[in-house]
Order: sequence, then structure tokens, then C-alpha cells
Amino acid sequence: MRIKYNSPVILTYAIISICVLAFTSNGILAKYFSSPRHLSSFLNPYFYFKLVSYIAGHANWNHLIGNMMIILLVGPLLEEKYGSVKLFEMILITAISTALLNAFLFSNSLIGGSGIAFMLILLSSFSNIRSREIPLTFIIIAVLYIGSEVLSILKIDRVSQFSHLAGGFIGASYGFVRSVGR
Repeated sequence: MRIKYNSPVILTYAIISICVLAFTSNGILAKYFSSPRHLSSFLNPYFYFKLVSYIAGHANWNHLIGNMMIILLVGPLLEEKYGSVKLFEMILITAISTALLNAFLFSNSLIGGSGIAFMLILLSSFSNIRSREIPLTFIIIAVLYIGSEVLSILKIDRVSQFSHLAGGFIGASYGFVRSVGR
């Protein structure tokens, strides 16, 4: 039996995220692997890099493991269904949209792949959708997910429920758009 690199986008993302956490200091994480805080730095080349690089940075091993368990469980199935190029496109759209909206609405930086994880969760509920039907699983997941994120907003913590909600919204939107095209 041999080992197969079965999900190139998801596995590459996971390996990069593990390497970033294992081999970078907190200073490098803050400088290169956190989202931009403000939209005023359009002339800075790091601004564009940080629009995507923040999804590879994680605060600690628990943060990384929590995200990777979801991403490595759901991601390969979606990569098989939609293809590597489409899934990579969705990851980029989710990362960039979330970072830009966060910089526009808030003054904090984002770090980690939580938005990607929640995009994959909601996108997965569309995996066997048919034309003009909304899966009950999507409705239940959306209610549970949105409800838990709204309740979490009331807690004082360092978790960005905004990135979770944005990632989930983008995943759900992509699922709807793809299902209409069938």
C-alpha cells in the first residue's frame, strides 16, 4: 500500500500552516501572517500578501488543530467534488473578502483559517443539492452555526466571530450559485 497526496490544495494549506506555526516567532506571525488592520496601506506590497497569508498563521497549536480537524475532514471531499482549482479559488475569495471587510469594519487583525473552515462546513451541506431544492441539512447547520456565532459575540474573547460568519456566508453563497448552475 502507498500513501497518496489525495487533496493537493487542502494538504498543501495544512502543511504550510503547520510550518508557519512551527518555524516562526510571534513577531514574524504578527508582521507577515495576520490580516491588514487598515485599508490605508494599499501602496505597501505586504498589504496584498497579508490579505491571504493570515489564513496560514495560527495563535497556537490548539487553534491550528481545531481548524485543521475541520479542514482536513471536509476539505478533501469538497476538493474531489469541485476540483482543486475551484476550491483554491473559494479559499482565496474567502480569505481576501474576509480580510478586506475586517479591515474596513474593525481595527484588529485576523489570524488563522477559521473562516476557511466555516466556508467548507456550509459549502459541504450543498454537496448533493438538486435544482430548486434547499437541503434540510443546510438549514439545520446554518441555524446551529449562526446561532452559536451570535451567542459567541456576547463573550469577551479574542475569537473573530466575524471571520467565521463571513466564511460561512461565502461558502453558503458559493453553494447556492453552483447549485443554480446545474
